[in-house]
Amino acid sequence: MSDMQLSDAAGTPRGVWSIWPIRMIVFFVVLTATYLGLPVLATIYKPQLNAMFPKEVILLAITAGSVVLSILAYRLLVRWTEKRSADELSAGGAVPQFLLGSLIGVGLFCIVYAIYLALGIATFKGLGSTAGLGVALAVGISSGVCEELIMRGGVFRIVENGLGTFIALVVSALIFGFLHAGNPGATLLSSTAIALEAGILLAAAYAVTRSLWLAIGLHFAWNFAEGGIFGAAVSGSQMKGLLNIPLSGPPLMTGGSFGPEASLPAIAVCTAAGLIMLIIAVRKGAWKPMRARIRA
Repeated sequence: MSDMQLSDAAGTPRGVWSIWPIRMIVFFVVLTATYLGLPVLATIYKPQLNAMFPKEVILLAITAGSVVLSILAYRLLVRWTEKRSADELSAGGAVPQFLLGSLIGVGLFCIVYAIYLALGIATFKGLGSTAGLGVALAVGISSGVCEELIMRGGVFRIVENGLGTFIALVVSALIFGFLHAGNPGATLLSSTAIALEAGILLAAAYAVTRSLWLAIGLHFAWNFAEGGIFGAAVSGSQMKGLLNIPLSGPPLMTGGSFGPEASLPAIAVCTAAGLIMLIIAVRKGAWKPMRARIRA
């Protein structure tokens, strides 16, 4: 049996790829470039594309292309650097995990708005519009899939192999939070909020299942509910939703122009859910102890 066959069977990175910081950086750079590539090209050639295709077609093509290319890039990176198949993206169990994650994501966001309504921060003013559904769906799918491949598949998973679950959780949450620092309306609070609520919750979703599909469903559904259903800003991007429920009050409670993600109710609800998932992960034996090794 050849060395390659032995490596494939063991699924163990060899040579320079066994140094996890190098592997993590390569995953992060390649997957981020894949995620942003088509949107950047579409922006550069926007006049030409708008003259040739309807905006809806362009949006659909960008979303589908980014998702397909990101999944393909992730699978190739795993095969190339780790000499294994990407079991964390296995089709087996993908649908029920995605649906469960979607239910959790929508449920958590509904709880946040229930708190808003109870505190008088939100006012129900009837139905909104279906005009923003396409954009909200595209944003939810692309961010849910591509950002989870980058952050939980490329950062959390690889750091965890080298330093354990706790350090991976802290590192991936901080990176994820402060990658949103350049978004419209972003503040130190909004970046910290993203790190706490999403960074912990989504990493915990992966830790519990050792699959990316629960985290992908959760991420997608939260963003879609936020923008497509409730019409709130999604990480600083204004949306039109099915419901007209405007927020009013101090930014600390509403999230200001950044959106509900930067609000205290969202931080409390999502961080609590993340901690519950982490407890489940510990009880399942899915928590990897702290360690310090450069090759993993």
